Amino acid sequence: MSHRKFEAPRHGSLGFLPKKRCKRHRGKVKSWPKDDPTKPVHLTAFLAYKAGMTHIVRDVDRPGSKVNKKEVVEAVTILETPPVVIVGCVGYIETPKGLRVFKTVWAEHLSEDCRRRFYKNWYKCKKKAFTKYSKKWQDTVGKKEIEKDFAQMKKYCKVIRCLVHTQMRLLPIKQKKAHIMEVQVNGGTVSQKINWIREKFEKPVAISQVFDKDEMIDCIGVTKGHGMKGVTRRWGTKKLPRKTHKGLRKVACIGAWHPARVAYSVARAGQMGYHHRTEINKKIYKIGAGIHTEDGKMVRDNASTQFDLTEKTITPMGGFVHYGFVKNDFIMLKGCTIGVKKRVITLRKSLLVHSKRSALEKINLKLIDTTSKFGHGRFQTDAEKKAFMGPMKKDRLAEEAKAKAGR
Repeated sequence: MSHRKFEAPRHGSLGFLPKKRCKRHRGKVKSWPKDDPTKPVHLTAFLAYKAGMTHIVRDVDRPGSKVNKKEVVEAVTILETPPVVIVGCVGYIETPKGLRVFKTVWAEHLSEDCRRRFYKNWYKCKKKAFTKYSKKWQDTVGKKEIEKDFAQMKKYCKVIRCLVHTQMRLLPIKQKKAHIMEVQVNGGTVSQKINWIREKFEKPVAISQVFDKDEMIDCIGVTKGHGMKGVTRRWGTKKLPRKTHKGLRKVACIGAWHPARVAYSVARAGQMGYHHRTEINKKIYKIGAGIHTEDGKMVRDNASTQFDLTEKTITPMGGFVHYGFVKNDFIMLKGCTIGVKKRVITLRKSLLVHSKRSALEKINLKLIDTTSKFGHGRFQTDAEKKAFMGPMKKDRLAEEAKAKAGR
Protein backbone atom coordinates (compact mmCIF):
# COMPACT_ATOMS: atom_id res chain seq x y z
CA MET A 1 0.00 0.00 0.00
CA SER A 2 1.30 3.44 -0.88
CA HIS A 3 1.35 6.36 1.50
CA ARG A 4 2.15 10.02 1.23
CA LYS A 5 5.67 11.11 2.09
CA PHE A 6 4.64 14.34 3.90
CA GLU A 7 1.38 15.12 5.70
CA ALA A 8 -0.27 18.43 4.78
CA PRO A 9 -3.63 20.12 5.23
CA ARG A 10 -5.91 20.15 2.18
CA HIS A 11 -5.87 23.08 -0.23
CA GLY A 12 -9.07 25.13 -0.47
CA SER A 13 -12.34 24.87 1.43
CA LEU A 14 -15.02 22.30 0.54
CA GLY A 15 -17.62 24.52 2.22
CA PHE A 16 -18.09 26.53 -0.98
CA LEU A 17 -18.79 23.63 -3.38
CA PRO A 18 -20.03 23.51 -6.09
CA LYS A 19 -17.76 26.20 -7.55
CA LYS A 20 -19.94 27.02 -10.53
CA ARG A 21 -21.29 30.19 -12.17
CA CYS A 22 -24.06 31.81 -10.16
CA LYS A 23 -27.59 31.73 -11.62
CA ARG A 24 -28.45 35.20 -10.31
CA HIS A 25 -26.60 38.47 -10.82
CA ARG A 26 -28.00 40.34 -7.79
CA GLY A 27 -27.05 39.08 -4.33
CA LYS A 28 -29.89 37.23 -2.55
CA VAL A 29 -30.51 37.73 1.16
CA LYS A 30 -30.95 34.25 2.64
CA SER A 31 -31.27 35.30 6.32
CA TRP A 32 -32.85 38.45 7.76
CA PRO A 33 -32.11 40.14 11.10
CA LYS A 34 -34.35 39.08 13.99
CA ASP A 35 -37.42 41.30 14.37
CA ASP A 36 -37.76 43.45 17.49
CA PRO A 37 -41.28 44.97 17.88
CA THR A 38 -40.01 47.52 20.44
CA LYS A 39 -37.95 49.35 17.78
CA PRO A 40 -39.43 51.79 15.22
CA VAL A 41 -40.36 50.43 11.76
CA HIS A 42 -37.32 50.26 9.46
CA LEU A 43 -35.89 48.53 6.37
CA THR A 44 -33.19 45.89 6.85
CA ALA A 45 -31.44 46.01 3.45
CA PHE A 46 -30.54 48.33 0.56
CA LEU A 47 -29.14 48.09 -2.99
CA ALA A 48 -25.85 49.75 -3.94
CA TYR A 49 -23.57 49.92 -6.99
CA LYS A 50 -19.80 49.54 -6.69
CA ALA A 51 -17.96 52.65 -7.93
CA GLY A 52 -14.38 51.93 -6.91
CA MET A 53 -11.78 52.29 -4.15
CA THR A 54 -9.70 55.04 -2.58
CA HIS A 55 -7.92 55.56 0.75
CA ILE A 56 -8.47 57.66 3.85
CA VAL A 57 -6.38 58.99 6.74
CA ARG A 58 -7.81 58.87 10.27
CA ASP A 59 -6.80 58.89 13.92
CA VAL A 60 -7.29 55.56 15.72
CA ASP A 61 -9.33 55.62 18.94
CA ARG A 62 -8.39 52.29 20.53
CA PRO A 63 -7.02 52.66 24.10
CA GLY A 64 -4.37 50.04 24.89
CA SER A 65 -3.44 49.50 21.21
CA LYS A 66 -0.03 50.47 19.82
CA VAL A 67 -1.69 52.59 17.13
CA ASN A 68 -3.97 54.44 19.60
CA LYS A 69 -4.10 58.21 18.83
CA LYS A 70 -1.90 57.67 15.76
CA GLU A 71 -2.71 58.32 12.11
CA VAL A 72 -3.43 55.31 9.91
CA VAL A 73 -4.05 55.04 6.16
CA GLU A 74 -6.81 52.59 5.22
CA ALA A 75 -8.34 51.39 1.96
CA VAL A 76 -12.07 52.06 1.52
CA THR A 77 -14.70 51.17 -1.08
CA ILE A 78 -17.19 53.71 -2.42
CA LEU A 79 -20.67 52.37 -3.28
CA GLU A 80 -23.17 54.67 -5.00
CA THR A 81 -26.60 54.42 -3.39
CA PRO A 82 -29.33 56.44 -5.14
CA PRO A 83 -32.66 56.26 -3.26
CA VAL A 84 -34.76 53.11 -3.80
CA VAL A 85 -38.50 53.36 -4.50
CA ILE A 86 -41.04 51.27 -2.56
CA VAL A 87 -43.59 49.77 -4.99
CA GLY A 88 -45.17 46.82 -3.19
CA CYS A 89 -46.02 45.00 0.03
CA VAL A 90 -45.73 41.23 0.58
CA GLY A 91 -47.22 39.39 3.56
CA TYR A 92 -46.02 35.97 4.75
CA ILE A 93 -47.82 33.47 6.97
CA GLU A 94 -46.10 30.78 9.02
CA THR A 95 -46.76 27.15 8.02
CA PRO A 96 -45.30 23.86 9.35
CA LYS A 97 -42.96 23.90 6.32
CA GLY A 98 -41.85 27.52 6.86
CA LEU A 99 -42.96 30.90 5.52
CA ARG A 100 -45.44 31.11 2.65
CA VAL A 101 -46.50 34.16 0.62
CA PHE A 102 -50.05 35.08 1.63
CA LYS A 103 -50.81 38.32 -0.25
CA THR A 104 -48.95 40.78 -2.49
CA VAL A 105 -50.15 44.35 -3.12
CA TRP A 106 -48.47 46.60 -5.70
CA ALA A 107 -48.53 50.40 -5.91
CA GLU A 108 -50.72 52.20 -8.44
CA HIS A 109 -47.90 53.64 -10.59
CA LEU A 110 -44.71 51.79 -11.53
CA SER A 111 -41.90 53.60 -13.35
CA GLU A 112 -40.61 52.42 -16.74
CA ASP A 113 -37.33 51.28 -15.08
CA CYS A 114 -39.33 48.93 -12.88
CA ARG A 115 -41.65 47.58 -15.61
CA ARG A 116 -38.66 46.78 -17.84
CA ARG A 117 -37.72 44.09 -15.29
CA PHE A 118 -40.83 42.06 -16.25
CA TYR A 119 -39.76 41.76 -19.91
CA LYS A 120 -36.87 40.10 -21.68
CA ASN A 121 -37.07 42.48 -24.66
CA TRP A 122 -38.60 45.89 -23.85
CA TYR A 123 -38.60 47.55 -27.29
CA LYS A 124 -40.39 44.60 -28.97
CA CYS A 125 -43.00 44.03 -26.24
CA LYS A 126 -46.45 45.60 -25.90
CA LYS A 127 -45.56 47.20 -22.54
CA LYS A 128 -48.78 46.00 -20.93
CA ALA A 129 -47.34 45.05 -17.53
CA PHE A 130 -49.51 46.31 -14.63
CA THR A 131 -51.89 48.30 -16.90
CA LYS A 132 -54.91 46.27 -15.69
CA TYR A 133 -53.69 46.07 -12.10
CA SER A 134 -53.26 49.87 -11.77
CA LYS A 135 -56.95 50.33 -12.69
CA LYS A 136 -57.85 48.51 -9.44
CA TRP A 137 -56.77 51.61 -7.53
CA GLN A 138 -59.23 53.78 -9.50
CA ASP A 139 -62.56 51.88 -9.36
CA THR A 140 -64.52 51.19 -6.16
CA VAL A 141 -64.60 47.39 -6.55
CA GLY A 142 -60.82 47.23 -7.03
CA LYS A 143 -60.21 49.54 -4.04
CA LYS A 144 -62.38 47.32 -1.84
CA GLU A 145 -60.34 44.29 -2.97
CA ILE A 146 -57.05 46.04 -2.10
CA GLU A 147 -58.38 47.13 1.31
CA LYS A 148 -59.54 43.54 1.94
CA ASP A 149 -56.02 42.26 1.09
CA PHE A 150 -54.43 44.74 3.51
CA ALA A 151 -56.95 43.82 6.25
CA GLN A 152 -56.24 40.09 5.80
CA MET A 153 -52.48 40.71 5.88
CA LYS A 154 -52.86 42.61 9.17
CA LYS A 155 -54.90 39.73 10.60
CA TYR A 156 -52.93 36.65 9.50
CA CYS A 157 -49.37 37.62 8.47
CA LYS A 158 -46.34 37.23 10.71
CA VAL A 159 -43.63 38.64 8.39
CA ILE A 160 -43.97 41.71 6.20
CA ARG A 161 -41.59 42.59 3.36
CA CYS A 162 -41.70 45.46 0.90
CA LEU A 163 -40.79 45.45 -2.79
CA VAL A 164 -38.24 48.09 -3.77
CA HIS A 165 -36.58 48.97 -7.06
CA THR A 166 -33.47 50.99 -7.92
CA GLN A 167 -33.41 54.12 -10.10
CA MET A 168 -31.09 53.29 -13.00
CA ARG A 169 -31.44 56.66 -14.73
CA LEU A 170 -29.59 58.34 -11.83
CA LEU A 171 -26.50 56.15 -12.36
CA PRO A 172 -23.66 56.35 -14.92
CA ILE A 173 -24.57 52.81 -16.06
CA LYS A 174 -25.84 51.86 -19.50
CA GLN A 175 -28.47 49.44 -18.13
CA LYS A 176 -32.04 50.78 -18.00
CA LYS A 177 -33.72 47.79 -16.33
CA ALA A 178 -34.11 48.36 -12.57
CA HIS A 179 -33.15 45.77 -9.96
CA ILE A 180 -36.14 44.72 -7.83
CA MET A 181 -35.91 42.96 -4.48
CA GLU A 182 -37.95 42.11 -1.41
CA VAL A 183 -36.69 43.80 1.76
CA GLN A 184 -37.88 42.68 5.18
CA VAL A 185 -39.45 45.39 7.32
CA ASN A 186 -38.59 45.06 11.02
CA GLY A 187 -39.79 46.90 14.14
CA GLY A 188 -43.31 47.71 15.34
CA THR A 189 -46.43 45.54 14.99
CA VAL A 190 -47.62 43.96 11.71
CA SER A 191 -50.29 46.66 11.39
CA GLN A 192 -47.71 49.45 11.87
CA LYS A 193 -45.42 47.87 9.25
CA ILE A 194 -48.20 47.71 6.63
CA ASN A 195 -49.27 51.32 7.35
CA TRP A 196 -45.61 52.44 7.07
CA ILE A 197 -45.23 50.75 3.66
CA ARG A 198 -48.55 52.21 2.40
CA GLU A 199 -47.40 55.73 3.33
CA LYS A 200 -44.12 55.16 1.47
CA PHE A 201 -45.69 53.72 -1.75
CA GLU A 202 -44.06 55.27 -4.86
CA LYS A 203 -41.77 57.39 -2.62
CA PRO A 204 -37.96 57.23 -2.51
CA VAL A 205 -36.10 55.95 0.57
CA ALA A 206 -32.54 57.22 1.09
CA ILE A 207 -29.58 55.19 2.39
CA SER A 208 -29.39 57.47 5.48
CA GLN A 209 -32.86 56.23 6.52
CA VAL A 210 -31.65 52.61 6.60
CA PHE A 211 -28.04 52.63 7.90
CA ASP A 212 -26.01 54.80 10.29
CA LYS A 213 -22.36 55.84 10.33
CA ASP A 214 -20.03 53.49 12.28
CA GLU A 215 -22.51 50.60 11.87
CA MET A 216 -21.34 47.08 10.94
CA ILE A 217 -23.19 45.67 7.91
CA ASP A 218 -23.02 42.68 5.55
CA CYS A 219 -22.40 42.74 1.77
CA ILE A 220 -24.08 40.14 -0.44
CA GLY A 221 -23.22 39.83 -4.12
CA VAL A 222 -21.59 37.90 -6.93
CA THR A 223 -17.79 37.86 -7.12
CA LYS A 224 -15.64 38.86 -10.09
CA GLY A 225 -15.62 36.12 -12.75
CA HIS A 226 -12.30 34.64 -13.94
CA GLY A 227 -13.56 31.88 -16.26
CA MET A 228 -11.88 28.47 -16.58
CA LYS A 229 -8.82 28.10 -14.35
CA GLY A 230 -6.46 25.24 -13.49
CA VAL A 231 -5.94 23.64 -10.08
CA THR A 232 -2.95 25.79 -9.08
CA ARG A 233 -4.93 29.04 -9.46
CA ARG A 234 -8.35 27.69 -8.48
CA TRP A 235 -7.40 25.67 -5.39
CA GLY A 236 -3.87 26.85 -4.56
CA THR A 237 -2.31 23.37 -4.87
CA LYS A 238 1.46 22.99 -4.92
CA LYS A 239 3.24 23.07 -8.27
CA LEU A 240 5.08 19.89 -9.25
CA PRO A 241 8.89 19.83 -9.82
CA ARG A 242 10.31 21.59 -12.88
CA LYS A 243 11.08 18.44 -14.94
CA THR A 244 7.57 16.98 -14.61
CA HIS A 245 6.27 15.34 -17.80
CA LYS A 246 3.17 16.92 -19.42
CA GLY A 247 3.11 20.02 -17.22
CA LEU A 248 3.60 20.91 -13.59
CA ARG A 249 0.49 22.97 -12.65
CA LYS A 250 -1.41 19.77 -11.89
CA VAL A 251 -2.45 17.41 -9.07
CA ALA A 252 -0.03 14.46 -9.20
CA CYS A 253 -2.43 11.80 -7.89
CA ILE A 254 -6.19 12.25 -8.20
CA GLY A 255 -7.02 9.14 -6.17
CA ALA A 256 -6.46 5.42 -5.58
CA TRP A 257 -7.15 2.69 -8.17
CA HIS A 258 -10.20 1.61 -6.19
CA PRO A 259 -12.81 2.96 -5.71
CA ALA A 260 -12.54 3.56 -9.48
CA ARG A 261 -13.94 7.10 -9.25
CA VAL A 262 -12.54 10.55 -8.59
CA ALA A 263 -13.72 11.86 -5.19
CA TYR A 264 -15.55 15.19 -5.11
CA SER A 265 -12.95 16.51 -2.64
CA VAL A 266 -10.06 16.26 -5.14
CA ALA A 267 -8.97 19.61 -6.60
CA ARG A 268 -9.88 19.85 -10.32
CA ALA A 269 -9.76 22.57 -12.97
CA GLY A 270 -12.97 24.49 -13.72
CA GLN A 271 -14.91 27.72 -13.21
CA MET A 272 -13.32 30.31 -10.92
CA GLY A 273 -15.20 33.40 -9.74
CA TYR A 274 -18.74 34.65 -10.41
CA HIS A 275 -19.86 32.89 -7.23
CA HIS A 276 -22.56 34.12 -4.80
CA ARG A 277 -20.94 35.22 -1.53
CA THR A 278 -21.89 37.00 1.71
CA GLU A 279 -19.21 39.05 3.47
CA ILE A 280 -20.03 40.00 7.05
CA ASN A 281 -18.85 42.84 9.32
CA LYS A 282 -18.08 45.71 6.96
CA LYS A 283 -17.79 48.98 8.88
CA ILE A 284 -19.45 52.12 7.51
CA TYR A 285 -16.92 54.97 7.56
CA LYS A 286 -19.16 57.58 5.96
CA ILE A 287 -22.63 58.06 4.48
CA GLY A 288 -22.35 60.99 2.08
CA ALA A 289 -25.01 63.14 0.45
CA GLY A 290 -24.94 63.48 -3.33
CA ILE A 291 -24.40 66.73 -5.25
CA HIS A 292 -27.45 68.85 -4.43
CA THR A 293 -28.70 72.45 -4.38
CA GLU A 294 -29.16 74.27 -1.07
CA ASP A 295 -30.40 77.89 -0.82
CA GLY A 296 -29.79 78.32 -4.55
CA LYS A 297 -26.15 77.10 -4.26
CA MET A 298 -24.65 73.86 -5.57
CA VAL A 299 -23.23 71.81 -2.65
CA ARG A 300 -20.22 69.74 -3.80
CA ASP A 301 -18.24 69.16 -0.60
CA ASN A 302 -19.10 65.56 0.27
CA ALA A 303 -15.41 64.59 0.54
CA SER A 304 -14.40 67.47 2.84
CA THR A 305 -13.56 66.81 6.51
CA GLN A 306 -12.95 68.95 9.63
CA PHE A 307 -9.20 68.76 8.92
CA ASP A 308 -9.37 69.06 5.11
CA LEU A 309 -11.73 71.95 4.31
CA THR A 310 -11.08 71.84 0.53
CA GLU A 311 -14.36 71.82 -1.40
CA LYS A 312 -14.26 68.53 -3.30
CA THR A 313 -16.56 65.66 -4.22
CA ILE A 314 -15.93 61.98 -3.48
CA THR A 315 -15.18 61.29 -7.17
CA PRO A 316 -11.39 61.27 -7.80
CA MET A 317 -9.94 63.47 -10.54
CA GLY A 318 -10.93 62.02 -13.92
CA GLY A 319 -13.65 59.83 -12.34
CA PHE A 320 -13.59 56.31 -10.92
CA VAL A 321 -11.89 53.90 -13.35
CA HIS A 322 -14.48 51.90 -15.36
CA TYR A 323 -17.31 53.68 -13.52
CA GLY A 324 -17.41 57.47 -13.89
CA PHE A 325 -18.66 60.20 -11.56
CA VAL A 326 -20.59 59.65 -8.31
CA LYS A 327 -23.37 62.26 -8.22
CA ASN A 328 -25.84 60.56 -5.83
CA ASP A 329 -25.67 59.57 -2.17
CA PHE A 330 -22.87 57.14 -1.42
CA ILE A 331 -21.66 54.86 1.34
CA MET A 332 -18.00 54.34 2.28
CA LEU A 333 -17.05 50.90 3.62
CA LYS A 334 -13.76 49.81 5.16
CA GLY A 335 -11.69 47.52 2.92
CA CYS A 336 -12.77 45.89 -0.31
CA THR A 337 -16.11 44.41 -1.39
CA ILE A 338 -17.32 41.66 -3.71
CA GLY A 339 -17.55 42.07 -7.48
CA VAL A 340 -16.40 44.31 -10.30
CA LYS A 341 -17.17 48.00 -10.85
CA LYS A 342 -20.85 48.77 -11.62
CA ARG A 343 -21.97 45.50 -9.97
CA VAL A 344 -25.11 45.66 -7.84
CA ILE A 345 -24.41 44.75 -4.20
CA THR A 346 -27.01 44.06 -1.52
CA LEU A 347 -26.25 45.72 1.81
CA ARG A 348 -27.94 44.07 4.80
CA LYS A 349 -28.10 44.96 8.48
CA SER A 350 -25.92 42.67 10.60
CA LEU A 351 -27.44 39.53 12.12
CA LEU A 352 -25.12 39.78 15.15
CA VAL A 353 -24.99 41.96 18.26
CA HIS A 354 -21.57 43.65 18.14
CA SER A 355 -19.52 44.12 21.29
CA LYS A 356 -15.90 44.28 20.04
CA ARG A 357 -14.09 47.59 20.41
CA SER A 358 -13.21 47.70 16.71
CA ALA A 359 -16.92 47.35 15.86
CA LEU A 360 -18.01 50.07 18.31
CA GLU A 361 -15.17 52.51 17.50
CA LYS A 362 -16.22 55.99 16.36
CA ILE A 363 -14.56 56.91 13.06
CA ASN A 364 -13.23 60.43 12.57
CA LEU A 365 -11.85 60.93 9.04
CA LYS A 366 -9.03 63.43 8.50
CA LEU A 367 -8.52 63.09 4.74
CA ILE A 368 -10.34 61.37 1.88
CA ASP A 369 -8.02 60.88 -1.09
CA THR A 370 -9.39 62.22 -4.41
CA THR A 371 -6.26 62.03 -6.56
CA SER A 372 -6.54 60.44 -10.00
CA LYS A 373 -6.85 56.64 -10.02
CA PHE A 374 -5.66 56.37 -13.66
CA GLY A 375 -1.99 56.90 -12.81
CA HIS A 376 0.23 58.28 -10.04
CA GLY A 377 -2.20 60.93 -8.78
CA ARG A 378 -0.54 64.08 -7.44
CA PHE A 379 -3.38 66.56 -7.06
CA GLN A 380 -6.54 66.36 -4.94
CA THR A 381 -8.54 68.89 -7.02
CA ASP A 382 -8.46 70.66 -10.41
CA ALA A 383 -7.80 73.99 -8.64
CA GLU A 384 -4.73 72.52 -6.92
CA LYS A 385 -3.42 71.21 -10.25
CA LYS A 386 -3.93 74.58 -11.98
CA ALA A 387 -2.21 76.45 -9.14
CA PHE A 388 0.84 74.17 -9.44
CA MET A 389 1.01 73.71 -13.23
CA GLY A 390 0.09 77.27 -14.20
CA PRO A 391 -2.04 78.19 -17.23
CA MET A 392 -2.01 75.51 -19.93
CA LYS A 393 -1.97 75.96 -23.71
CA LYS A 394 -5.59 74.80 -24.11
CA ASP A 395 -6.71 77.39 -21.51
CA ARG A 396 -4.83 80.14 -23.40
CA LEU A 397 -6.40 79.09 -26.73
CA ALA A 398 -9.87 79.02 -25.14
CA GLU A 399 -9.37 82.56 -23.77
CA GLU A 400 -8.17 83.81 -27.19
CA ALA A 401 -11.23 82.27 -28.88
CA LYS A 402 -13.46 83.91 -26.27
CA ALA A 403 -11.80 87.30 -26.85
CA LYS A 404 -12.27 86.97 -30.64
CA ALA A 405 -15.94 86.08 -30.18
CA GLY A 406 -16.33 89.13 -27.87
CA ARG A 407 -15.10 91.48 -30.63
